[in-house]
Amino acid sequence: MAGVSSFLPAELLLAKRVQDMVINGEEPASLHMSRDTNEAQNVPSHLSMIPIIDLNFISSSTTSSGEEELRKLKSALCSWGCFQATGHGIPIALLNKVRTVAREFFEQPMEEKKKYSKRVDEMQGYGGDPTPEQGQFLDWQDRLFLDVYPEDLKKPTFWPQNPKSFREVLEEYTIKIKMVTEMVSKAIAKSLQLEENCFQNQLGEGAILNARFNYYSRCQRPEVVLGLKPHADGSAYTIILQDDVEGLQVLKGEQWFTVPTISDALLVLMGDQMEIMSNGIFKSPVHRVLTNSERGRISIAMFYSPEKNKEIGPEEGLVNEERPRLFKKITDYADVHWEYYQKGQRALHVAKV
Repeated sequence: MAGVSSFLPAELLLAKRVQDMVINGEEPASLHMSRDTNEAQNVPSHLSMIPIIDLNFISSSTTSSGEEELRKLKSALCSWGCFQATGHGIPIALLNKVRTVAREFFEQPMEEKKKYSKRVDEMQGYGGDPTPEQGQFLDWQDRLFLDVYPEDLKKPTFWPQNPKSFREVLEEYTIKIKMVTEMVSKAIAKSLQLEENCFQNQLGEGAILNARFNYYSRCQRPEVVLGLKPHADGSAYTIILQDDVEGLQVLKGEQWFTVPTISDALLVLMGDQMEIMSNGIFKSPVHRVLTNSERGRISIAMFYSPEKNKEIGPEEGLVNEERPRLFKKITDYADVHWEYYQKGQRALHVAKV
């Protein structure tokens, strides 16, 4: 039966889970084959040089060394739009628990996972993205998407009861990630010589955290199939926990740089809304995920975004004669971003002056 799925329409392919396709020995369908043979050059992880920033060093030090770390942070976000965060205060034991419950969830029988299935038009729950727009491709991945903060956004019916520790681990991780967002937001502000709470104030007390658990199954055709298509995030920024399988890549210039896997580090990736709030000083990088022919890959992304109906815009301290206002104020940008994402496009232009 291998190859039969190549002729199935998108709706039927979406009803199939990638994990099931792999178990059944089915080859990727044509709708999964999204890689361009003329794409930008790949740079391996050992040459990527994505900056590593010690957040604890920034938050606890006012010495010249701490100032140097802030300069490194600003340089990283201007040139890369991301950095690997250490010193974030989350114990490695908890990071490993998060990785473990994620993998255990996806390794369960399909009938168990389907208890948390979402409808095609829903964000929260287990499944894939909605049917792609004409000309777009299906990602080679299965995912579980959950709103984790504020409390009133949670939908408990989508929170897995198995593995048994899933809910407890995710709730503990959410508390820790909220603390990390405070550290990151203050560090970013200080790197721009702004009042340290300015970005937190823009995002609001009810700033939203979404968790996306991703499982990228091994793939027979990694040269033509992507785990996740190229895109930039619509969040303020995203905090990504990787496992030990490489696959995440960031586009810089004309090259795709593979993000190294560091067991105790979190990748902090700027989203479009931070590019807006920083008046274009910090960049929201395009990134993607490769597939692997030998091993499946887990990642957990936490998207940090403004509270609902909160207006954001460039910080006034970053607007002057030398750098005029590049973006207007905008509300609920994430919704607009999603519409364009479905078309394989960026949405940042809608916020430009």
